[in-house]
Amino acid sequence: MPSGSTAADDATTTGRNPTSPPSTAGGPGSPTDGGPTAAPIAEDLLESDVDDDELAREQVERERDRLRQFVTNLDTDDIKSGGWFTKLVAQALGSYTDKVDWEYFQERYKGVPADAVVDQRIKMAARYAALEGGLSAGAYSAAVVATIGSLGGASPLTVPAAVTTMLVDVTFTTQLQLRLAHDVAVLYRVPIDTSDPEDMWKLIRVAFTIKGGGAISDGAAKAVPAVVRPLIKRFYSGTTLQAAKGLPVVGKYLLQRNAIKIGIPLVGVPLAAVLNRYTTLVAGRHAQGVFRNEARVIEVAERLTEKSRHPQLLLWIAWLVVKADSKISDDEALLMRHLVQIVEARHQVVDEALARLVDVDAAEVWARVEAEPGNLQDIVDAATQVAEIDGAVNARERAVLSELQERCVRARR
Repeated sequence: MPSGSTAADDATTTGRNPTSPPSTAGGPGSPTDGGPTAAPIAEDLLESDVDDDELAREQVERERDRLRQFVTNLDTDDIKSGGWFTKLVAQALGSYTDKVDWEYFQERYKGVPADAVVDQRIKMAARYAALEGGLSAGAYSAAVVATIGSLGGASPLTVPAAVTTMLVDVTFTTQLQLRLAHDVAVLYRVPIDTSDPEDMWKLIRVAFTIKGGGAISDGAAKAVPAVVRPLIKRFYSGTTLQAAKGLPVVGKYLLQRNAIKIGIPLVGVPLAAVLNRYTTLVAGRHAQGVFRNEARVIEVAERLTEKSRHPQLLLWIAWLVVKADSKISDDEALLMRHLVQIVEARHQVVDEALARLVDVDAAEVWARVEAEPGNLQDIVDAATQVAEIDGAVNARERAVLSELQERCVRARR
């Protein structure tokens, strides 16, 4: 994989207008710049991959120094409330997402398939995470374990050092995994607008494998050697995320989850490096699975829209197939959302009747089929692909497809 010599500039607070941080009750929304506590970051590690381990370690050390400056500017309330995460998000993304876009990757990796680039970036991120874990492990001593829980249970001299030790480690991997998830989405051309609360929450949920109370997908777990899986599962299953989507809530969750590194007395370099490496690898594979699948669904929606000679009827038939079994899978919902958007953009078709629909009436849809002139084979083919979008076609979907085929044949006579 080619390695560029020009690193992407990270987010800085220069020239940006500070905004109020999101509350714990609201959605993530647009990242704030964190006010005076935000520390500038020079370059992103994922843009400066090197083969020499010593040089890579020096780069990690520089990044740790920058994050240590960020951490020392936090106050106790930032840490207890999870507000540190709000400030880190602003620092980790910021102008980074403006610069690291599809065109940026096209220039760096021209002609290289997205899967290959994603694979290399995941491995690169895991490597840097492991190096940082090794550097942090030396500071995870018994004194740290004794002080980290209450932020005040030990002497005033040891608490700040203990908190800083953990937060530098946590912020390093958090920033790395957040940017990695963003890059994976961009490489698969899945639109992510970090100023949109829903898109921002989606990115966070994917980056930190927040699914069903912290569970990780089977596909992502397979990236981890069998001997390490019990430790990784313990890392992901130890805490659950509250329903609220506020960034401070996520910050508290991430601190609780990372406590496993200090919950094991006298944790050593190998364990800290292994945890950082494989949690980042799992996060990257999880992001790859989610965004690659969404790219697949978008691709199907674009293909169906491009081939369809009956775009409005396409939407009604797609919805009839989706509702055939009275259940809507995530992939089906995703397909419908993109179908509607692409049909509007490509054909300037917006069906208000469909948008207001609560229960789909098959008779009404069949009437639309019979009223449509010309060959309807494009609709039959599209309906089949809609039924297959989330796996094998079930009996009820098959019945709808069969009736559609019969009606389309009769319409051509």
